[in-house]
Amino acid sequence: MRRIYADYIYTGISAEPIRNGYVEIDDDGAVVSTGIADTLPEDAEKISGALIPGMVNAHCHIELSSMWHKFRKGTGMAGFIDQINELRDTVSVAEKKRWISEWMDILWRRGVGAMGDISNCDDSFECKSKSPIYTRTFLEVFGTEPEDCGAVMDSVLELKKVADSYGIDAAPTPHSCYTTSPALLTAVSDEGLKSGFLSYHSEETQEEEDMLISGTGAMYENRRQAGMSVPPVTGKSSLLYFIDRLKATGRTSFPEHILLVHEVCMNEEGIEAVKAVMEHPFVALCPCSNIFIHNALPDVGLMWRSGLKLTVGTDSLSSNDDLDMMRELFCLQENFPEIPLGEMIIWATANGAEFLGKSDVLGSFAPGSRPGVVAIDHISPDGRLTSASRSRRIV
Repeated sequence: MRRIYADYIYTGISAEPIRNGYVEIDDDGAVVSTGIADTLPEDAEKISGALIPGMVNAHCHIELSSMWHKFRKGTGMAGFIDQINELRDTVSVAEKKRWISEWMDILWRRGVGAMGDISNCDDSFECKSKSPIYTRTFLEVFGTEPEDCGAVMDSVLELKKVADSYGIDAAPTPHSCYTTSPALLTAVSDEGLKSGFLSYHSEETQEEEDMLISGTGAMYENRRQAGMSVPPVTGKSSLLYFIDRLKATGRTSFPEHILLVHEVCMNEEGIEAVKAVMEHPFVALCPCSNIFIHNALPDVGLMWRSGLKLTVGTDSLSSNDDLDMMRELFCLQENFPEIPLGEMIIWATANGAEFLGKSDVLGSFAPGSRPGVVAIDHISPDGRLTSASRSRRIV
């Protein structure tokens, strides 16, 4: 039995911390209890700062870890895509795997216990199969040309067989409105939903919105000039377009866990449309990535007040300086000070675990769960994160 004391205990159940509290863990890593520490034993294991459950990185591209520090910032999405196309295959598979392993280890030591990760190939599968981090892998597909839909689907189903052979949870998922033809977007969504989970890059930039609403903007022109098919101009947001493509499966409601990634341009109309058809929608906030690419952030306050389930992700090292959940939380705290830190910690723990279907074992200090214990240092006197705050795994 191990009892660990701290100035603040964030349980992942309530946004209000236990001040001067403790977490008790049994020898198998299961939570026994949390509570207030009236007195400290002389030999107490005391942490200066906060204790939280192991975190869930809800959106990552771990296979792009070899792209660290290679991308220019502030290029907008069109410029970012140009860099991806130029750089992603300039590193050997062996080197990619080395970077993947290194960053998976860093994530674990910093306190990430689970991850929703995007894969376009099998480079990360072996590492994931050996890592203590639970990973649900979204096998992301691209294909803008309608005639390629069948071949793309055949390819991703073959990739799923490889993932299955490594014993990792994986299923197909679409990338976005602008990288999949209408037919492919519907087909891969229909297939992915069979797993109970889907991830989708949605409304990441205004450039994306301009493509769908008016057929204008840098992304639209880049694709047109390259001779690629472009999404249909619908006069609607890309989120509403995605919902239309989901409905094209022949269904009108979706009980699966659907993760909408980024949602920088989400508004009240989009929120209501999501709630009307998705029973378990989640949004993955990746603020440092949003700032890296186009210096914009979603209206997180609006999402929070609307009751949407928010989660936190790092995105990739092609669009971020680090894979550090503390940096993401600090960025959110500084830009949305009206939202309590305890709420944001729930986003980074319990909500992420709920999205992944792992609430019974991860995400909170509920008795019997095994989320791990993570310490956060350099908490300010008023209980806020500081720029120096860092996380490290205790259990």
